[in-house]
Amino acid sequence: MKLLVAGSAEVDAGKTTFTTGLIERTGVRGYKPRAGNGYWYDQDDYRRAVEEGRLYGKDAKKIAAATPEEIRPEAINPVHRLWLPTPGRGKGVLGRDGRRFLFDRVTLETDTYVANGDVELPPAAQRAFPLDSAPAVESLSELNELMAERHAPALAALAEEIEAREGAIVESYSDIARPLTGFAPDGVAVVEPRRCRIYDGDRYAKACEVASGSAHEGRLEERIEHVVELLEPTASVTLPALSSDERGEPATVADAYEAAYGELLATV
Repeated sequence: MKLLVAGSAEVDAGKTTFTTGLIERTGVRGYKPRAGNGYWYDQDDYRRAVEEGRLYGKDAKKIAAATPEEIRPEAINPVHRLWLPTPGRGKGVLGRDGRRFLFDRVTLETDTYVANGDVELPPAAQRAFPLDSAPAVESLSELNELMAERHAPALAALAEEIEAREGAIVESYSDIARPLTGFAPDGVAVVEPRRCRIYDGDRYAKACEVASGSAHEGRLEERIEHVVELLEPTASVTLPALSSDERGEPATVADAYEAAYGELLATV
């Protein structure tokens, strides 16, 4: 049983809350292949990272903590990016308005790093991580080359691990339809505030392939809106509002979202 949790909003869609409750409901290991934090928006996570010398976010931490066996966040989250807000209209090395990447942590057998050579890295990060010895990129083409060399093998290894397991729950990032190219889940939950839409996994994977070849998207990533416009959900369930304390308790979430989980598991 392979399940995918995706979100139809770039931020605060409720994916991780839904995922931790689903892990509690099924006892299946959760994964967060790709994640990122903003240096400005997630300052608490950044400070914790430099104190520990480990770069991971709160989502991977929550998913790892909810998983039945003890596991490090890095083991379920091989690629993590630290972003820097960049005011104005200038585009960063990734071609995104308003933000640029500072550095990536890429984990295969060990943690390695890729830094942006065109920004000034925070002093605390330079002290906490071996960024002086990390390759520094100054263009999108250089970053793409390093991503093919480092990021792609790390994600491929995780995909193989997920494929080999009897069950897995994979959480996507931002509003990306699937975090691993070619991943074909048995069932999909698309989460947003107040609503969860359920999709057949095979149909969803085929819609991802169609969307990846459309005028909307490139070949590597498909956004949720361009995938689900090609599909009808098998079910749509209203999600109750939960307090921050309730969202922090997977068992409480599992009870509150039981109707959505039941519809999702019925697709498998």
